Amino acid sequence: MFSQTSRRRCGSHNSEEQIRRFISENTEVTGEQSLTPEIKLRLLTPTCRFYREKPDLWPFDEPYWAIYWPGGQALSRFILDNPVVCRDQTVLDLGSGCGASAIAAKLCGAAHVVANDIDSVAAVATLMNSELNGVDPPVCVTENLIGSKMEGFSLILLGDMFYDEALANSLHSWLVCCIKLHGSKVLIGDPGRTQFEDHDIRHCLHQLAQFELPESVREENYGLTSSTVWSYHPHL
Repeated sequence: MFSQTSRRRCGSHNSEEQIRRFISENTEVTGEQSLTPEIKLRLLTPTCRFYREKPDLWPFDEPYWAIYWPGGQALSRFILDNPVVCRDQTVLDLGSGCGASAIAAKLCGAAHVVANDIDSVAAVATLMNSELNGVDPPVCVTENLIGSKMEGFSLILLGDMFYDEALANSLHSWLVCCIKLHGSKVLIGDPGRTQFEDHDIRHCLHQLAQFELPESVREENYGLTSSTVWSYHPHL
């Protein structure tokens, strides 16, 4: 639907009010067909104008935040099923997109939640989705935190982040540093993409749960049938 030519558009020049209005007019409140029907999200669906519109008419960066990716669905489902994982924890949702995992952490009693996505429109969508679900919004950070020396988080969540080999390499190294410095626990959600399955990080993972994807999610994700949550334990 969208190509690389639609990257780095004018999002930073629009006010939050303008972005909110655009999101409201061009997304649909949904979620019941996902692994987490209790979480409502504003997403791009077949009934929305831009679902089939020409990509060059989209005024912002590619709307990865407007899709509830299967790794994030599994991660959010796991959190909701196991609230003790997040309760009283300081949580970073890295590559947060629509904010579903951050919202799940909030619903489960996390003490502090940061949603990190480099797309400023995703940050506004996360605020709106938090309001939909009746939770205080997480702190939204749009800087690229990968590789940075940041505050310590007791729990780091990553859904669908291993879609590119170079990014996977950067994440692998940075997560090791986070664990060494802060003792962070790391949970990863992924539906079994090749870039993830073939990466060395797979040798550092322990499977926690696997979820069969709803039929509609399978159709949207080229026939992927399940999504898995892993705990990351590198060899330090």
